[in-house]
Amino acid sequence: MTKLSAPFLALAACCFAVSCTPKPETEFWERLNALCGNTYDGKLVSDDPQDIDFRGADLWMDVSECSGNTVVVDFMNGDEAVGHWHLTRHEEGIELRHVHGGDAVTGYGGYSTENSSGSRMNFPADDATKTLFDEEGIPVSKANVWAVEVRPTVFRYELSRPERFFQVEFDTNEATDRD
Repeated sequence: MTKLSAPFLALAACCFAVSCTPKPETEFWERLNALCGNTYDGKLVSDDPQDIDFRGADLWMDVSECSGNTVVVDFMNGDEAVGHWHLTRHEEGIELRHVHGGDAVTGYGGYSTENSSGSRMNFPADDATKTLFDEEGIPVSKANVWAVEVRPTVFRYELSRPERFFQVEFDTNEATDRD
């Protein structure tokens, strides 16, 4: 082996290793898309007193739309939609938006951060969300960080900020029939 070819091979091996390792967003997106078209039963797992209405409730989610770079998850309490989680894949990461029909506080969310992984994406409130929260008189929510976690047996949604924690999880072992 010549002196020139050894460094070239080492560089090529490095480039190959980097390009073969999927980005966390890619792994997460594949996990999320595997749930498409299914509904799953869930439960409240956090114990924040202000979420008492969710304790023991008929919580479930419907992964209702999967098209191209968009996945919509409907979060349900019985027959009532609590909200819709819109996840959109962009070149620079994944975006999470919360959509609530008929509510002035809607369309809020953020973009995935570098401290995310292939199974969990973290979404701190972005600037547009912080502006909305100021306009709606809920500045404490500007510290919100949402997380969506997709593991082989569970889908978990989380909201956290100082002195606030909300978490629901859905059993993805078996889809349910909610028609």
